[in-house]
Amino acid sequence: MRRLLELPLFVVLLGGMGALMFIPMGFALSTRDWLPARVFFYSGFLTLLLTGLFAAATFNRPVVNLARSHLTTLIATFTVLPVVLAVPFYESVRDTTFLNAYVEMVSSLTTTGATLFAPDRLSPAVHLWRAMVGWTGGYFMWVAAIAILAPMSLGGFEVTSISGVGSEVSQYQRTASRRSDDARRRLAKYAWRFLPIYGGLTLVLWLSLLIAGEAPLVAISHAMSTLATSGISPVGGLDNAKAGFIGEVAIFAFLVFAITRRTFAADFTPGRVTGLESDPEARIGIFLVLMVPTILFLRHWIGAYEVDEEADLRAAILAFWGSTFSVLSFLTTTGFESADWDTARAWSGLRTPGVILLGLSLIGGGVATTAGGVKLMRVYALYKHGIREIERLVHPSSMGGSGVLARRIRRQGAYIAWIFFMMFALSLAVVALALTATGLSFEHAIVLSVAALSTTGPVASVALEAPIVINAIPSPAKLILAFAMVVGRLEALAIIALLNPEFWRR
Repeated sequence: MRRLLELPLFVVLLGGMGALMFIPMGFALSTRDWLPARVFFYSGFLTLLLTGLFAAATFNRPVVNLARSHLTTLIATFTVLPVVLAVPFYESVRDTTFLNAYVEMVSSLTTTGATLFAPDRLSPAVHLWRAMVGWTGGYFMWVAAIAILAPMSLGGFEVTSISGVGSEVSQYQRTASRRSDDARRRLAKYAWRFLPIYGGLTLVLWLSLLIAGEAPLVAISHAMSTLATSGISPVGGLDNAKAGFIGEVAIFAFLVFAITRRTFAADFTPGRVTGLESDPEARIGIFLVLMVPTILFLRHWIGAYEVDEEADLRAAILAFWGSTFSVLSFLTTTGFESADWDTARAWSGLRTPGVILLGLSLIGGGVATTAGGVKLMRVYALYKHGIREIERLVHPSSMGGSGVLARRIRRQGAYIAWIFFMMFALSLAVVALALTATGLSFEHAIVLSVAALSTTGPVASVALEAPIVINAIPSPAKLILAFAMVVGRLEALAIIALLNPEFWRR
């Protein structure tokens, strides 16, 4: 471990992904699928060889600014590393371009889950590789959020932080050697602490899906995609899964971990954490999961009443369950659509507007989770600020109260959250404009922009009446989507922090 701490983070990640390539190789051997087995063996061996060369060249190399190094590593992880990950994918599929393979790996690693390929076009080993890449990307963001972004007041932590955004930059400058050692040990500490939790939850969900009757490959893929909120499925979604209603209930239970970090990381903020009932992210998430399906259910109930179908109790229950599951799934930016989502339409004759799923994807899940989007904590800060402003209109001399942290969220937290929201809206406009310049329609450009920036790729298949075929869009649009996925995964604040002049001063 001490030797690994002396290597650059990107080299460690490269070696880890090279080692993971031998898992689909073994799976392909067990199914006698010789081509993917050879491809993943050669790719894994060459990746480990390349890692060894990089390690020898960079071993024990002093780092002047570890904050800058870690942020640049985050960007390189989601832009350069997919080039390596796309090699076995491209060689296994063959009848595609390397650009398609690269965009597919960017989509998987950023946990976006937007696929360019039909399920029957990929071999089982390639499906397993996609799910593993998404699972690893979610685990990496789990660790990076606590070990890298949290100390720098980024990734949503700036809302409750007592220091400014990127404040650790100056601290790194003043105490470079001590901070370098602390940051590397912090990465190793949380990586080892999270691995049993992340892997154990995935294992439990996998066994639950197997008990529900799911096929082993589909079960492990859905389990990894649920914990990573990637929405990757080897059968095209839950509609074609064998686990049925019981499998959806199991997935629903594990999606809660993407709402708030307090379900698994209660010791990261000692002295201030009590329970889920006092967690604003959990309260907002539960409110949305209860309110939105209720509104949808009432809308469909009125439609069913008009066509004299209100007596169908079973269809009503399935319609409510399909709405509840889909709302939580898209709120956590997973993108799994319930098999009963269309039951409401068949029951009432009304189509559920896809803009609701787009809005839920934009809100996103909790801070320091695998979910993307704006994040619930920022929405909470804007909500508290709005409530306080209304109170001041009624009682101008009133005191807000509720403690120092609440005042921090209502003032500086809401200010920073509003800045982030404006940057997110600006990014959405820029990406949509760039996509329309490649020849896409306005509706398709907006939906794809939301899907990429919120890391909710499956929303492109359900937001409009007809699914968007990403493989059919022009090549420049695919590159723009890949760039938008990286921006959505890292968030604009983390990328803009690299423009801080202090980052580049020795």
